Amino acid sequence: MKLKVIIHDAEEGGYWAEVPAIEGCATQGDTFEELLENIYEAIEGCLSVDVAATEVTEKDRVMEIAV
Repeated sequence: MKLKVIIHDAEEGGYWAEVPAIEGCATQGDTFEELLENIYEAIEGCLSVDVAATEVTEKDRVMEIAV
């Protein structure tokens, strides 16, 4: 999976980044290297959030997709 990350210079120094494809997924770092480590961790955290159970009926379709 490839995701676009927008990296910004932080006003107070360092950097901050956001992942537009994942709402609310953002992080910061004092150095670019720290930011890269943090963005991987932020993405993993955002994608591993438990979602409330969904009730599936006989009329619903369930499918898996690769991203």
